[in-house]
Amino acid sequence: MDHICSSCQPVRPIEDWGTIYLRPVTEMLNDLVKDQKWTQGRNGYENGVLFFSYTSKEQFLEMAEWLNSLPLEWTEPLQIKICGENDAPAMLPWLPFSQIAARFQNMAMVNIITQERFTSFLQPIVDHQENVVAYEFLLRAAAGEEPFNPFELFDVARRTGMHSFLDRAARISAIRRSAEVLPRGMKRFINFLPSSIYNPDYCLKHTFAAIQRYDLDPQDFVFEVVETERIADMPHLQRIFNVYRSRGVSVALDDVGSGFSTTEVLSNLRPDFVKIDRGLIDRCDESPDKQRRIEEIVNISSVFGGTVLAEGIERREEYEFCRSRGISLAQGYLFGRPAAEPIAIG
Repeated sequence: MDHICSSCQPVRPIEDWGTIYLRPVTEMLNDLVKDQKWTQGRNGYENGVLFFSYTSKEQFLEMAEWLNSLPLEWTEPLQIKICGENDAPAMLPWLPFSQIAARFQNMAMVNIITQERFTSFLQPIVDHQENVVAYEFLLRAAAGEEPFNPFELFDVARRTGMHSFLDRAARISAIRRSAEVLPRGMKRFINFLPSSIYNPDYCLKHTFAAIQRYDLDPQDFVFEVVETERIADMPHLQRIFNVYRSRGVSVALDDVGSGFSTTEVLSNLRPDFVKIDRGLIDRCDESPDKQRRIEEIVNISSVFGGTVLAEGIERREEYEFCRSRGISLAQGYLFGRPAAEPIAIG
């Protein structure tokens, strides 16, 4: 039987009318709530659970602002569920109030997430002859939508409990976009967050189903993880890698050399692709220390057959140094910025 993770489910929008449930609510907090003008509708209190109805978005926001103004020691232990008019309260999960409060404070970002107002841009990856052989897919605002910073969007997603939904939706957006613009045989690199994948066997089913739905070849996909994202939980990340590989896709480790134990991480995970952090690549042709560290990564990767990719290349000199050390793939502004459409192939 599948393990169903609520974090993988679509994020429910807050309706214009419904009922709010809070727990555990003290008698003192209950008395304070009863004095507020936005509780004049149906409300009650029983066994530490408080409920009250709202009939407009304005009333809901007034309630939210008031609760958010209370002392942290009162709201920190609270759990909340917000039920629409036709929802069955028993079927909805209790959420930490802090997540809901963060949603109130970042409504513009939350709307981008819940309404999926994003698409995927493509940045080219070239081989040693500067032929485009792959693209990395990067989250950007959809056409006609307000631009956003992807790092800020994922930060808000983490604080609001929506990071699993956003990470999955971004992966599927990239898969769909790749089906629209790339031919078979062209590699497509797609990012993922290990912390968003609680049970790889279940959480990744959506990803594999999307690849099948768009009639794509799993071998064209490379799923990459940022090295700094929960890298301490090596067994969990290894399990994710194993599930990906069992379905015929490759895996990559991003930002290698950005500060963690490079030797231990690479030797344990043995990724198919090793992406060297742009901080190491920047002016590497002028830095003996960076050159030594790059060569170390190349040597370790060669032991397990990992293909090395240099990220963030902006200068011809950086590219020439990397190529001279046997690095076969490169990515950066020198070859192309992220764009809505792929550049000419070949």
